[in-house]
Amino acid sequence: MKKIIRKRLNQYLKELRLPTFQKFYSEQADIARQESFSFEEYLMDLVELELEVRRENRIAKYLRTSRIPIEKNLTAFDRKRLPQKVNAQISALVDGSFISRSENILAFGNPGTGKTHLLCALGQELIHQGYRVLFKPCSLLVQELLVAKRDLKLPQYLKKIARNDALIIDDIGYVQQSQQEMEVLFTLLADRYERTSIMITSNLAFSQWDKIFKDPMTTAAAIDRLVHHSVILELNLKSYRLEQSKKTAKDY
Repeated sequence: MKKIIRKRLNQYLKELRLPTFQKFYSEQADIARQESFSFEEYLMDLVELELEVRRENRIAKYLRTSRIPIEKNLTAFDRKRLPQKVNAQISALVDGSFISRSENILAFGNPGTGKTHLLCALGQELIHQGYRVLFKPCSLLVQELLVAKRDLKLPQYLKKIARNDALIIDDIGYVQQSQQEMEVLFTLLADRYERTSIMITSNLAFSQWDKIFKDPMTTAAAIDRLVHHSVILELNLKSYRLEQSKKTAKDY
């Protein structure tokens, strides 16, 4: 009789898609008997196990699909290098509350100052809190937008992007955009305006964004949409990569 019950229970738990219940119910039942747990306590332990495993699996999936370089995390970032104001801003941003307000994060600074690392690290912190984040180098993003537009699938591509709570666009302006690239990039920014958060790194100050969008009106409109609800991180630092290369050279 006991074997029949276990067989049916395993079948039911499989149909209900409760794999952690199925894996641990017998083990947890032994513990419950030994510790004289109530039925409710036994059930609570199983529910908590199921939720924890699901959370871990969800985070692992979100990290994988985010395309964020996993090594660019907050632990690996030397926050002592940051200006005091930026450090305070990061501490305030890691709770993810800016996502609910659809605020943008704009990181400016010279090449090698850690802009990409910082936003990737922040993105990973958001994922651990259950948010979906997507990382895209700007050059790759505009090419994908162009392909989608060419194939008459731009609305579908924008809808796919919109499934994420935040989009990290890395190195906007690193490569000067053509007219067509500018148009699709602006389309994306306009589509996301006040709907989801955009996180951008750039080595160009706003005064130089005419190099990206060419047309003054489009440039002004793009900046206006990004800045309207935003937090600006100014990384006026020496190049970390340059400092490390000099240090390595001295060691030799």
